[in-house]
Amino acid sequence: MLLMKRFCCGFQRIIAITKTRQPGDTLEVRGWIKSVRRLKNNVFFDISDGSTMQKFQIVVPKSEQLKTISAGNLVKVVGQLQVAPQGHYELHANSLETIGQHDPEYVREYLHLRSRTSCTAAIMRLRHKAQMALHEFMDKHDFIHINTPILTTNDCEGAGEVFTVQPDSNELLKQMSRPSVPLNQSYFDSKVYLSVSGQLHLESMSYGLGNTYTISPAFRAENCKSPLHLSEFYMFEAELVFIENLEELCRFIEKMIKSVTNDILKSSEADIQYCQNQTVRENFNLEWLRDAWPILSYNEASDIILRNKEKFKTAVKSNEGFSKEQELFLVDYCKAPVFVVNWPAAQKPFYMKISREDPSKVHALDLLMPVVAELCGGSLRECDVNRLQEHPHFPEGLEWYLELRKFGGLPTGGFGMGFERFLQLLTGVKNIRDVIPFPRYPHSCKM
Repeated sequence: MLLMKRFCCGFQRIIAITKTRQPGDTLEVRGWIKSVRRLKNNVFFDISDGSTMQKFQIVVPKSEQLKTISAGNLVKVVGQLQVAPQGHYELHANSLETIGQHDPEYVREYLHLRSRTSCTAAIMRLRHKAQMALHEFMDKHDFIHINTPILTTNDCEGAGEVFTVQPDSNELLKQMSRPSVPLNQSYFDSKVYLSVSGQLHLESMSYGLGNTYTISPAFRAENCKSPLHLSEFYMFEAELVFIENLEELCRFIEKMIKSVTNDILKSSEADIQYCQNQTVRENFNLEWLRDAWPILSYNEASDIILRNKEKFKTAVKSNEGFSKEQELFLVDYCKAPVFVVNWPAAQKPFYMKISREDPSKVHALDLLMPVVAELCGGSLRECDVNRLQEHPHFPEGLEWYLELRKFGGLPTGGFGMGFERFLQLLTGVKNIRDVIPFPRYPHSCKM
């Protein structure tokens, strides 16, 4: 145990140096060189080990060995901690060893190396802090976190954009085959998909546990390479019990996003600032944190779009909702994020509650934000068994969903938020592939 402890403590993470070390201490650091400055007598390296946005300066006497060292090198340095003339800590090196090297441009092209770039490292730290902030907010509000399954027998959205799952071994399928089951389904005895949403599973848990949520991977088989879409992404989803008012759900979402964002700003200001500085977006800001978020009905939003249709490159189609361009226009028109509520039933899935005053509408919401357009989608859930059974698009194989309503049913509502889109909203990063560690999209599934 003593040998293990000595080995683990052999080098110091940069983020801990100012908290635990004093000038004159001898220590070892390891990290990637971000920049090199060669002066008359000394060479100055800025290195980063990924633990913080702040770089750490290394001072090394000039020598022949240093001529080949450049940005991208992974180095191990031992030396004495000193205070620089500018007041920050720096390490005066006694020894420097090169562990590995990659050109920064090369690093950005390969997923297994991209965490070495400052921007990716900052975003990954932000992902961690954002997930922690969401967990803490939901815990404070008495939600229970549920690990919803990745393998499922249902297509929650009913759009058919699913990946099917089956063993790769035909021999195994033949061994497990049954007369009444198609060969490709013989492992599970039914069709199985990668999950597009954990919502229905959350609903089943909420009927016994109360308010629940999940942060889980979701999968969509879409032939789309837009900067806002991935084939695999993460969804934050929540289900609230005893909720019968759509405005109440809207206000909960607004409160959550503002609270979580403020917490992330407090814990990760340097990382967010760095990402924003790397982003060339005109008028990017987080002023929406101070704004009240208005609520528009779908009809009101449609009227605004129709009155301004000459401003759009995309066609205005009243039966298909809004394009991203039109969604961003609504945000700009309202000068704030905006909830669009009470949507045509024909545009939404079977589980959304039908309006008793106007059966052509459902109690659904979309939250439109700057930068990303649609961030959240949600609704009150239909709790009437008969209405669900009569829905023309009620899926087969969901008898259990009806049974929830038959035996002690209760009014519920919920929503989903694309986690990567939320990170884009915070950072201004344009392409969603840059805010997830291992992006998967059409024609690309590396590693």
